[in-house]
Amino acid sequence: MAVNMNVGTVVEALKILITPRESGSSAHNTDKQAALLNTLQFNVSTLKEELKQVSKWKALLTLQERVSKDAPWLNESSQPQADPAWKFTSEALLLLLCLKECMIEVAKSFQPSKPNLRTPEAAPPLNPDTLSIAQQKTVQSAMQFVASMGICSYLLPGIGLPLQHRSEFGSLVCAMVSCDLPQVRTRRLYITCMSLLEMSRHSSLGSLLFTQHLGDLMAGLCQLGYCPTKVNADQGIKGNLKNLKECERCQCKEALIGLLDQLYQPLVIRELIILQGTPRQGPRPSGAAASLQRVPAPAWLRRLSGQLLSERLMRSNGVQAVVRGILEDAGVGVAGGREAEAAASNWKKCDAIAKILASCPQQSLTVEEYYQKVCPQILDLLHIQNSLTARQFQRVATETFLKMGRAQPQLAEKYLILPILKPLLYCTTTEAEKSPAPEEILVSESVLSQCVEDIVKVFVVGNDPTAAILNFSRQILLVIFTLYCFAMHNASHIRSPSQDILLWYLEKSDRESAVSALAGLSGMESSLPSVPHYIHIKPGSQGGAMIIVREEQSNDDDDDALYKRVTSEQWRLQCLVDLLSINPHTGLAADFFLYCLKRLTPITIGEEGPDLIPSPEDSLLDIERKLTLRYQSQEKQLQLLQVLSVLCEKISDSIFTDVKQVVEFVLMTFERACTSLATSEGGTVASQTLSMAMGLIAAMLGAVELTSTDFVHLKTLIPVLEKVMESHPEPVIQELAHDLRVTIATHCAVPLTHRTHNDPDYEKKDAKQQRPNRNSDLQNIQEILNSAKDPDVPTRAAALRSLTHLLEKMHPQVLERREQVMQLFVDNLEEDDPFVYLSAIQGIAVMSRDIPERILPILLAQYESAVAPKTKAPATETRMKVGEALMRCTRTLGDMVLRHKDALIHAFLRGCRDPDSSIRASSLSNLGELCKQLQFSLGPIIHEVTSCLSAVVHTDQEAQVRRAAIHVIVLLLRELSERATEVLRDVLLDLYRLLKFVVQCDKDSVSVLHAQLALEELDSIMRAFLFPPQKLEKKIVVLP
Repeated sequence: MAVNMNVGTVVEALKILITPRESGSSAHNTDKQAALLNTLQFNVSTLKEELKQVSKWKALLTLQERVSKDAPWLNESSQPQADPAWKFTSEALLLLLCLKECMIEVAKSFQPSKPNLRTPEAAPPLNPDTLSIAQQKTVQSAMQFVASMGICSYLLPGIGLPLQHRSEFGSLVCAMVSCDLPQVRTRRLYITCMSLLEMSRHSSLGSLLFTQHLGDLMAGLCQLGYCPTKVNADQGIKGNLKNLKECERCQCKEALIGLLDQLYQPLVIRELIILQGTPRQGPRPSGAAASLQRVPAPAWLRRLSGQLLSERLMRSNGVQAVVRGILEDAGVGVAGGREAEAAASNWKKCDAIAKILASCPQQSLTVEEYYQKVCPQILDLLHIQNSLTARQFQRVATETFLKMGRAQPQLAEKYLILPILKPLLYCTTTEAEKSPAPEEILVSESVLSQCVEDIVKVFVVGNDPTAAILNFSRQILLVIFTLYCFAMHNASHIRSPSQDILLWYLEKSDRESAVSALAGLSGMESSLPSVPHYIHIKPGSQGGAMIIVREEQSNDDDDDALYKRVTSEQWRLQCLVDLLSINPHTGLAADFFLYCLKRLTPITIGEEGPDLIPSPEDSLLDIERKLTLRYQSQEKQLQLLQVLSVLCEKISDSIFTDVKQVVEFVLMTFERACTSLATSEGGTVASQTLSMAMGLIAAMLGAVELTSTDFVHLKTLIPVLEKVMESHPEPVIQELAHDLRVTIATHCAVPLTHRTHNDPDYEKKDAKQQRPNRNSDLQNIQEILNSAKDPDVPTRAAALRSLTHLLEKMHPQVLERREQVMQLFVDNLEEDDPFVYLSAIQGIAVMSRDIPERILPILLAQYESAVAPKTKAPATETRMKVGEALMRCTRTLGDMVLRHKDALIHAFLRGCRDPDSSIRASSLSNLGELCKQLQFSLGPIIHEVTSCLSAVVHTDQEAQVRRAAIHVIVLLLRELSERATEVLRDVLLDLYRLLKFVVQCDKDSVSVLHAQLALEELDSIMRAFLFPPQKLEKKIVVLP
């Protein structure tokens, strides 16, 4: 019995059968076919001799007898007159069935030992029916022999993949099988298929068989169960299935159906597609080409494969199985990998799958039934989470969605478009239903995110804007815009998809619909389905959003509600303008702006419909209705003005993209201005508007290269310009309108500047005008000097500014009077008005650039000895103004201040000992500015400066003065930077100790802050000095 032997015994017998050996009679045979026949015959005889002679095969012989009794069809294969190939196949089938029985028996008798708790890491023992790698290879080789010589050799032409096209061995097998009797061929095919099916009942053997030979087994079962008994005469085969009983045919059909239902569906679908093949196209080839071309599948097999594929497709998850079955062949499997990335660009295969899915199979009862079963599965393809396969599945789903929409618009709307938009459509239609409870979740976060992403995948990425898609997109546009405004105000991942949907709709719809949609989004029109008032968007826990019912608010918070509404509308307008500014080149923003301007004209002239004005004959209900409509109209007008203001503020500089839009803008401006002039008494604003519009056209005519198409648009302005010429009261505007009309009509042949520059008296007039100007310069300078002494403060300040401006331009008349101008500046330093003395300080700084040797002594003398005759306060203010002037002069002189450094240093150091704290702080500030300009020239005086600063920090009681002293150190370190180690090397340690003293002992927080900043500067300087950056340099030296 099988229990007395192990699996290895049967596998060893299989190895004896399939291992190639050389027989004595075929040692010198060069014919491959004859050599193969001799090898097969020799191996069969060798196996039988081994089984009879060796005692260890006794159990195997017993098992063979039992298996033969259980499988009656095997007895038919033991025919003495059978050819060697079939004898070999019969022996292999018998051994494979014995292997299956042996594996079942040893698995039943296996009793695993109890695990050792002391070694929990030890692996559990393997089942005795487990095949090793070498044994699996042996079994697979035997299966390959059986499938080649027992199935493929007996298939009709066009069924399955031809064996001769697979390998050279397949060609030898096809030529070797010489049985021409149809009854024998069919019987052998039946025996092989039934034996392999019986063997596949064991899971290990079944997996080895189906991974390599599923297509061959399915082809054999299709031929046995479904091939008609009468075949066309051109195939040369008649009645090849007459000897097969009807019960056997039914058995083959059931086996095929059970096999298809049992196995991995994508694998089954791929094999069915291979079986279906392609119908023959064009004339039949002849000669060598005929042997290389695959014979097309017969019609009955194509119909059968199509029916089986349709059944797979109509099942649950059938669409996904079909997609996987086709794409996994291109490397897009569950594991994916590099092949999956390479297949991402194979859009042709995805398009082919979409065509298959969009076509209703003939086996389906109705198209609607097919759509009802398949469309939900297509939408499920959009939600595949595997990152390696998601792109291919989404592409297939998108293409199928669009193809179904074009083929059956009504059914696609019912089963595809409405389900995908249902969460958003629910937010626009629930107003008609009963009001939901407060805080009720209308759309959850996951559903809303999935809905928005699906719309992007299908509508935006698919990019096939059919009428139905655009129509339904318009219905949810306001909800999407509300989500976009929410996402712009919060951190949410729905911002990008919402923006993509809005931009896609505005780009793909016609311009009139896009502008109307923008008007609806801005609140100026009710062209879009409204969102119920109780809809509220709330942030979700996963970074998305959810739609809930707003809580009811009490009437006591009317002001707060009004404020929230106004701020919400302003934010929505800002989001809308930001959306338009993303793609300014489309010109949509300009068209929307022009649309708003057209609606602005009735507001500017104060038009109001007669139906909105109550009359004495109206009833109270009519009066109330008219007042309500009037208030609504006024609200729309205010909304329009707000939209225009935001547009002008945000994107006015880049709103127009072509000449046509500019012309339309100017045309509407002309019409509005003309209407205002005709209906209003004051025409100043209208005249300025006309001048602005005419200036815009004039600039465009002179600076832009216009085409003939542009002039076609410009000619629409001619009637309005003629109207302006006839009706406007100002001659200048009439003349400009006439010039513009002539220039446009002649296509710029008569330019606007022609009448001015070609006037023969133009040069004479210009010369006459220039002579008085030259003669009047002296008179003007004298007037400015006189104005600088005027008691009126604004006049005097303006005169000082004018003198400063003339000095900057090196005006010769002013330079001749430098002394007088200098004295004016110095005298005005004592003025109390800031505008006057600051103008004087600016003038002194400008003059110090040319005559520092005259300015600085005067300022230094006043800085050191300014004493007020009555009180001390004016003297202090004057000295601080002089100090400000000295600081400005120091900045203006720059490197030239080195010549005057001694006088400046002495003055500032003496000022540091002044009794007045303001003067001390001013002197220290000026000292810091001077040291900042001197840099390397500080060497001789650095000790004096450091001693002064140290004394001030240690002894001065005023925090303002100490701050100024520390600020001098900060300026020094910041200006010298890396050069501080050279300039301040003798006093750097003293400065460091001084700063540390301030940080540790000073009670003034501002002084401590300044000291900390100085220490940070010093730290960065020393780090750069001690650890210079490493530079990879290559020095090249030229030797003499």
